Parts: sequence; structure tokens; C-alpha cells
Amino acid sequence: MSILHTGSPLAEVTVAVDDLNRSFGEFKSLNDRRLAEIERKGSADVLTVEAVERLNGKLTQYQDRVEQLTLSRKRTPASLERGSVMVDSEHKTAFSGYLRKGVEQSLQAFESKAMSTQSEADGGYSVPAQLADFMIHTIFDSSPIRQVANVVNIGNDAFEVLVSAADTEASWVTEAQVRNETMTPTLNKIRIPVQEMSAAPRASQRLLDDSSFNVEEYLAGEIADKFARLENTAFVNGSGVNQPRGYLTYPNGTAWGQIEQVKTGVNGAWAASAPADSLLDLMARLKSSYLNESVWLMNRTLLADIRKFKDTTGQYIWQPGLGAAPTSLLGYPVYLAEDMPSKATGALSVAFGNFKRGYMVVDRVGIRLLRDPYSAKPFVIFYTTKRTGGDVVNFEAIKLLQFAA
Repeated sequence: MSILHTGSPLAEVTVAVDDLNRSFGEFKSLNDRRLAEIERKGSADVLTVEAVERLNGKLTQYQDRVEQLTLSRKRTPASLERGSVMVDSEHKTAFSGYLRKGVEQSLQAFESKAMSTQSEADGGYSVPAQLADFMIHTIFDSSPIRQVANVVNIGNDAFEVLVSAADTEASWVTEAQVRNETMTPTLNKIRIPVQEMSAAPRASQRLLDDSSFNVEEYLAGEIADKFARLENTAFVNGSGVNQPRGYLTYPNGTAWGQIEQVKTGVNGAWAASAPADSLLDLMARLKSSYLNESVWLMNRTLLADIRKFKDTTGQYIWQPGLGAAPTSLLGYPVYLAEDMPSKATGALSVAFGNFKRGYMVVDRVGIRLLRDPYSAKPFVIFYTTKRTGGDVVNFEAIKLLQFAA
């Protein structure tokens, strides 16, 4: 028998999950009352509507709390604490001296000894592997697209692959039957270049001189936060010019280079009757071979709407996530992507599909940093660069819901 101590991370997760489940039960009862009032009188009482929306907001807060606590348990910041043992201790020591005092000799010697292949034309030094890994994992945890897409690491400037635009033909034949020539599949070349992101966190020299200040952990958090926000926007809406291309930027259709869109039937709104049907229609457009790892992507405003929807049997189609499990919609995980648009006429506000097969994120190995103590005295600016790309690689694996008639 185990005992959960008050204030322990596991105990906090347990309390948050209990709050979420209790609130969801209250929400369902209140929303049932709202629906009954609409059916009986044609509209719901104002107080009932207000109570439903208030509790809906609490559900979002409780769900966020569960996910944050679960995420904090997964991270291991102790690896960055002062005095921790690092595999690349020589690199870490040299890098720390460069961050605090601008001492470059040891870092130059280390990179020459390591024969680094990560040197960029604009200078700077490679971030030690363990610190870079911490940044990347923090970015991953903050990026819903990275969590559901296919992520690859490369050592050059672009990822290239040939993919078939259609299935190869095949047929059953007898032993003596003449074999007809099958059509050769059309191959398309996909090239995903890595684009450069830059962040410039700063700290005062006095703060850097403070031995108790963990400059490595500070920079890791600041840089990861800025890169994650930049990436998240580009993976959804990026133009593909000097940044990744987002999956919302492709035209409607079922041909190569197009992503199919399903309409809600109402401009800027859900259908008044059976609004969940448009979500079912969206699922039905996806081939069954893609369903196994399919997920939903939307912002929290859309999710708040969907919490109120029921299926034809009267069951709520949204269910809260417990612990590490994400929330689910019609049996498939839901990930919050705040860069997905809210309801508006023509908006593509909901995505459903197998992003592991449909979208690829490409990372160039290595993060580089350049110390600038001159441009913003008394602050030291740390110019940091990371190279990342992203694009759709399988157009039929992703479907989009459009709020349009």
C-alpha cells in the first residue's frame, strides 16, 4: 500500500484529476438542463446558460492544471542544476565561462578538438548537447504539432524524399494468365528546407556574476519558450517562405497538394441542429488506414463549444483526459493548438487526421549561441539560432473543418 503525501507531485495530479471529473459531472447535469429548457421553451434560461459557460471555463482550467502537473513530472531539470554531473563536462565548463565572462579560448579549443560540423557563417558556439537536449524537449512539450507529427533530425540543409501521389495498381491473376502492365505510380519529390529561428534573451552582467544564478537553466527556458511559440504558429499558418509551411495554407481538394475541407453548413457557426454531425462527416472523409494514430487539433474556444455536444445516443462526445492521457473526442485524442483559428466565416478551425504520416518537422542538429556584451549595456544579449523546417508530406492523411455554408 502506498501513501500519497500532501503536496507531492503525484498527490497534486490526483487532486487535479478528481476536480476535473467532479466538475465534468456537474457540467453534464447543467448542460442537460440547458438542452431540456431549449426543447421545452425554445430557449434556455439566462442563468442556466451563464452557469454552463462558467463551469465550462473551469473545466478548461482544471484540464490545463492536470496537463501542466503531468508535464512537470516528466521533466528532469535536475540535470541542469549546479554541480550536476555532465557527460560533456569539458564542453559545459568552457561554455559556462563563455556565458558568464565571455571567455572564448577554452570554448574555441574544445570545438576545434571536437572538429564541430555545426559551425555557421554568422559565428557563435554550439550549445552543449545536454543543454540543447533540454531545450528541445521543452520545445517538444510546448508544441502540440511536434507531439503528433513525424519529427526527424538531419545534418544538412534540407530533407528530401520521393513519395507516391497515388496507390500502385495490382490485381489477382492465374498461373498462366497474361500479366497486363500496371500503371507506374506518379512520384512527387518533397523537399523540406530548414529555416533559421533566432532568439535574443538578455541578462545583466551583475546577474551573470552572481554565482548562485543558474545562467544555463535561465537561457534554456527563455530560448525554448520563444522558439516554441514561433514554431507553433509556423506549423499551422506558416507561408513556407523563410519559415515552415503550415497545413492550413493548402487549397481545398483531394488531389496532390490539396487538403480536403468539410463544411459545417453555416457561415461562421455550427449547425443549429445536430452540430456534432459535421465532426462525424470530417472523420468519415479520412481513409480507415489512417485512423489508428489520428488526432484532433483545435483551440480551447472550439473545445469549449464541443464539450456541449452529444451523439445520437445522448452521450457526450468529449471526455476529459486523465493524467498523461489527453482529452478525447469521439474516441480520438484532442490536442490544443492555440494558433488554430476561432469560429469565423470560412475559418478552418478544426483539423483531424494522422499527423505522423501527414506532417513532418525537420530539425537541423545543433543550437548555436553568440554572446554580445556591447549592443545593450549593461545587459548582455545572447543571440541564439536553431534551424527547423516543416511541411505536409501526405495530403490525404489530414482533413479540415471549415465554418462555411
